[in-house]
Amino acid sequence: MKPGIKLLLITLPLALLGVGFLAYTVTNSPPPERNQPQERAAAVRAIIAKSYLVSPLVTGFGLVHPARTYEAIAQVGGTAEYVNPDLAKGAILPKGAVLLRLSPSDFNLAIAQARANIRAAEARLAEITVSEANQTAALAIETEALALKTADLERTETLFANGTVSQAARDGARAAHLAQRQKVQSIENSLSLIPTQKQVQTEQIAVQKASLETATLNLERTELTLPFTARVASVTVEEGQFVRVGQVAAVLDSVDAAEVEAQISVADMRLLLQSANVALAVLPIDPSGMNDILRGLDLTAKVTLRLGDSSLQWPASVDRISDTIDQKSGALGVIVRVDTAYSGVTPGDKPPLTKGMFVEVTLSAPSKPGMVLPRTALHDGQLMLADSDNRLRLLPITPALVRDDILVVTEGLEPGTRVVVSTPVPLIEGLLLEITEDKALEASLADAAGPAR
Repeated sequence: MKPGIKLLLITLPLALLGVGFLAYTVTNSPPPERNQPQERAAAVRAIIAKSYLVSPLVTGFGLVHPARTYEAIAQVGGTAEYVNPDLAKGAILPKGAVLLRLSPSDFNLAIAQARANIRAAEARLAEITVSEANQTAALAIETEALALKTADLERTETLFANGTVSQAARDGARAAHLAQRQKVQSIENSLSLIPTQKQVQTEQIAVQKASLETATLNLERTELTLPFTARVASVTVEEGQFVRVGQVAAVLDSVDAAEVEAQISVADMRLLLQSANVALAVLPIDPSGMNDILRGLDLTAKVTLRLGDSSLQWPASVDRISDTIDQKSGALGVIVRVDTAYSGVTPGDKPPLTKGMFVEVTLSAPSKPGMVLPRTALHDGQLMLADSDNRLRLLPITPALVRDDILVVTEGLEPGTRVVVSTPVPLIEGLLLEITEDKALEASLADAAGPAR
């Protein structure tokens, strides 16, 4: 069969038949069902808000230094006659231990000389006293002689007036009277100087006694003793060496207590004080004002020493504020005192809190109740919540406290509210949520916060 005839008689009728069947099927079939779009829920993690007692705290770091330091400074010069054999760096010496003794020879001589000078001044004073008695007796005699000379002169004047005696006899009587008056005047002058001489000798005795006391005190200063139990930090003197006045022979650090000046930011300190119910518009920079505030608070402190994977802790007390603020970091120096720096020492396990150790200091205020949440729950000042329909709600909130990775909310949030802790995408209020309760995070928050309220 020819191709044209085959197309006309077979292919074309079959195509027309198929097109007609398709048209019939489309015309008589029901329309297709339309699928409505469904809302997709965002998978998030959430926790149940619970109230805990939270201790507001701040953390700083600093170096340990002794609470007291004794510098053995020589107050007198001399040769070191004795040096304590235990006076070596790192050794611990008890209270009252003799550290150094200088040769007392020069000071013993000074004492002997001062005592001899006192005896000489006292002898001179006794001599003046005897001289005063002698001159007083002599004055009495010369005064009687003057009375005789005066009477003789008066007789001579009477006789001269009568013409009985010559002018020469009269002049001789007057000369004898004047000579006797001169003797009496001389003795009186000597007696008038005696009180001053006595005063001079008395003051001289006082000066020599002061010299004796100075020499005795210098003799006592030849021996340096330790005023409290301490650990030797440095030694600069040896036996037989000449020690100069003012030379530091040794430096010793007390072992009864230690101090740490922790560097804490002013902003953190302000938050701590505010959380401790201190109403401050501006934190005072004056150290005395800060000290007064600290004394009125029930702040506690602890010192932590990190040793690899382990840590050691000592209880401490907030003592005072440093006199300056660090200009580079703007941190405030808070000085805490550890009274158990050397107590409970276990070799190989718990070392003493020694000078130069770099430690962590934690200050905490009394606990306060509040909802403890992770910081990830706060987004641009808003908390992410899940309502009863599992939809996202945003709640503006101001935390009462932010500490490490947690924040504390005291107002505007009820216990039992579901708080979203992972950020959904997109972050739109009303978003449908697929919620998984994060039990591990709840347990971690409970451990970080403290006891439940």
